[in-house]
Amino acid sequence: MQIHEKKLQEYARLIVRTGANVQPGQIVQLSISVEQHAFAAMLTEEAYRAGAKKVNMNWLSDRQDRLHYTYAEEDVLSETLPWEEEKLRQMTEDLPVRIFIESEDPDALAGLDPEKISHVMQKRSAVVKPYRDAIDGKHQWCIAALPSESWAKKCFPESSSEEALSKLYEAIFRTVRIYGGLDPVAAWKMRVDTITEKCAWLNAQEFVSLHYSSQNGTDFTVSLIPGASWVGAGSVNEENGAFYIPNMPTEEIFTSPLAGHCEGTLVAVKPLSWNGQLIENFSIHFENGRAVSCSAEKGQTLLEKMIQMDDGAAMLGEVALVPKESPVNRCGFLFYNTLFDENACCHFALGHGFKEVLPNGNSLSSEEATQNGINDSIIHVDFMVGAEDLTIRGLRADGISVPIFENGTWAE
Repeated sequence: MQIHEKKLQEYARLIVRTGANVQPGQIVQLSISVEQHAFAAMLTEEAYRAGAKKVNMNWLSDRQDRLHYTYAEEDVLSETLPWEEEKLRQMTEDLPVRIFIESEDPDALAGLDPEKISHVMQKRSAVVKPYRDAIDGKHQWCIAALPSESWAKKCFPESSSEEALSKLYEAIFRTVRIYGGLDPVAAWKMRVDTITEKCAWLNAQEFVSLHYSSQNGTDFTVSLIPGASWVGAGSVNEENGAFYIPNMPTEEIFTSPLAGHCEGTLVAVKPLSWNGQLIENFSIHFENGRAVSCSAEKGQTLLEKMIQMDDGAAMLGEVALVPKESPVNRCGFLFYNTLFDENACCHFALGHGFKEVLPNGNSLSSEEATQNGINDSIIHVDFMVGAEDLTIRGLRADGISVPIFENGTWAE
């Protein structure tokens, strides 16, 4: 399959210049599959043309990961070596622009021991978390995607490998607004402006709680943090004022709810790919703000382990609104990738919340953010609840209930 090099270069430029918004003199850290080395070179060159001081590579491999989990002992995989931690420490000094290109196989670790995978992630994430917290709000980052054959075949199992890749490329380009002669930079500006307007309306309502309902069994109420903002589309690096778009595509408007204050049941409408394995047809029940039970037709053990990763993993860190007419949803198929599927419909996330939604949030320590209602955890896992008939109503401080979503989209 041939993808025109000019289109790939346009995509690389969009990621570097509009998504990550690399500034002269910055260090860039690029995480990408070894299979995507040609695109990695395009991104690297584009970053240097934008003025990057240095581009550091973090090569990824599904096959290597599977071999590690198959043959290496759990305690060996769980250990963070001194040189690995030194790289993390150096990151807090360099504050690199981080670019992640997703292309992994959703079934990369299928059939392997979910307990082993969860334990390894739990131990390694505990080491990484303090360094991740230290760079919050101080650097730019962008997650985008490029198809791999295995991922494309998962999305289009009835198609040949070449046809599947072509279809997935076309869908990705459409969701990031590279199609039909559009000026993608101008198109992204329009999208950011639209999301900003919706955020302003939501913030003006000063909702204290939201209630979700659907005939599929979702019946759920979540409290919001007084004074916390709804945000979306872009963020600002407070160190240099650079505006960047963390996710491409992005259709969501989100906030962090009041940790430990929710009740009811959420029914997922799409499978969740987590740690190279799928969780399908699942629901989570919450009492007194915590997930107390869950049910899944596939991946039950994996889901249970995820919720038990640490004390905050059983609480919510994000509530996000996405109308069902999202360009991602209009593609008409399941991506089996959270970057895309979370932008197809409304979702929540278990785990870590966003302190930047609080007034002067980026200046707060993790402990201060927690005291102000932001959940803290080593995980942040999005799951989709945006059913076709989803209704969301917001309760304002004055006691008035306002329709936000009806039948899966904006009520007004």
